[in-house]
Amino acid sequence: MDFPENLAGITDPDQLLQATIQHFQVETGTLHLLGPDGLLHLRASAGSLPPPVMEAIRTIPVGKGIAGQAVALARPVSICNIQTDTSGVARPGARQTGVQSSLCVPLMVGEQPVGALGIGTARERDFTAAEVSLLLEAARTIGQTLWNS
Repeated sequence: MDFPENLAGITDPDQLLQATIQHFQVETGTLHLLGPDGLLHLRASAGSLPPPVMEAIRTIPVGKGIAGQAVALARPVSICNIQTDTSGVARPGARQTGVQSSLCVPLMVGEQPVGALGIGTARERDFTAAEVSLLLEAARTIGQTLWNS
C-alpha cells in the first residue's frame, strides 16, 4: 500500500506524523488541530525542536506563522530557506528550529480547514508540485481521521 493510503485507519496523531515525515524524508514535523477557542493546538510533533520553540508552537493563532497562514489561506505555505526568508510569514522563533525548508498544508474536512500539517528539513529544499499535492492528500486523510475521532 502506498502513501497516503497507508494512513487510513491510523488514529494516533504521533503515528500519523511519523509516517508522514518518514515518507518525505524530512527531520521535523508538526500537527495542529483547531480548538473551540479558534487557536491551533499542537497534537503531535516529531524531530528535535528546542524547548522555547515547542512552547511557542503549543498554540498558534490562525493567520500567524507558517501553520497559521496555511489554515487562514486554506492552501499550502512553503519556504525554501527559513533562515534567510524575508517574507514575514515565518515567525522569528522559526529560525531557532534549525529547519531551513518548510512545507505546511491545511488539514481539510470538506472545504473547511481544521488544522495544519507541517514538515521541515535542515537542508535547503524546494518541495515539488507533486510533493505538495501528496502532502495535501495526506492532510485531507489525517484531517478526516482526527476531526471525526
